[in-house]
Amino acid sequence: MKSFFYRVLCGFCLGISVFAPGISGSIMAIIMGIYDKLLDIASNPFKNFKKNFMFLLPMGIGAVISLVLFVLVFSYLFETYEKAVFMLFIGLIVGNLPTVYKEARKSSFKWYYILGAAAAFAIALVVGIMSEGVGDAQIAQENTNLMYIALSGVFAGFASLIPGMSVSMILIVMGVYDYLIASAKALDIVTIAVVGVAFVLSMILSSKLIKFVFTKFSGMAHFMVMGFLIGSVGGIFLTLPKGGSNLAGVIMLVIGLAISLLFVYLGKKVNIDDKG
Repeated sequence: MKSFFYRVLCGFCLGISVFAPGISGSIMAIIMGIYDKLLDIASNPFKNFKKNFMFLLPMGIGAVISLVLFVLVFSYLFETYEKAVFMLFIGLIVGNLPTVYKEARKSSFKWYYILGAAAAFAIALVVGIMSEGVGDAQIAQENTNLMYIALSGVFAGFASLIPGMSVSMILIVMGVYDYLIASAKALDIVTIAVVGVAFVLSMILSSKLIKFVFTKFSGMAHFMVMGFLIGSVGGIFLTLPKGGSNLAGVIMLVIGLAISLLFVYLGKKVNIDDKG
């Protein structure tokens, strides 16, 4: 039973990571110890279908809860305490660095891993900086037809499995983030369904490639994760909103670190593979 509720919590946090700008859902999954399991399911969803369904069901419940709460609560927090919320996200990411570094060190170090980490750092940093303010400026009628929404879902689904990449950042750069949030508030089922189906299909089709890379080139892949993580922190920090309470920001940073460490602890203590 504790595994069931832990997976509900995992789904809740994964849902928040999808909607919260600057947060990588795959990094959140790594924090919670479920990334490899989700990658296995996405790469072959119909193998052990019943077992996979039972594993994902509580996560789906948590994701739906997070969607409702984000639309009703978190959007308000972003509007009112935006800087403090982003500091929370920085804390969540930084708290995971030691865990990812430990995974990276499991493979024999090669000097070119540094090049991969540096490239990943640069990509995450540039994407983070470029995403600042893009969404509001680019939302236009031609960007909100269903074909464009589906294309946005395809790119977002691919990005969701790459550690360090933020789904919401992709949606912001493509100019549809605010539109999708508004669609969720308005219960626009058609728009939500189109982007959701495109997102899931993209995850399934790209998962085998990502799984292959992390299996065959584990050392390089994990060092690139490190680069993405550090670059994501840099991108968020450099684009922090002006103003706001610095004290509140520091408090939220500490809370983010504490939550991250809590997930590491829970991931070790809870057997997520049982049926709960």
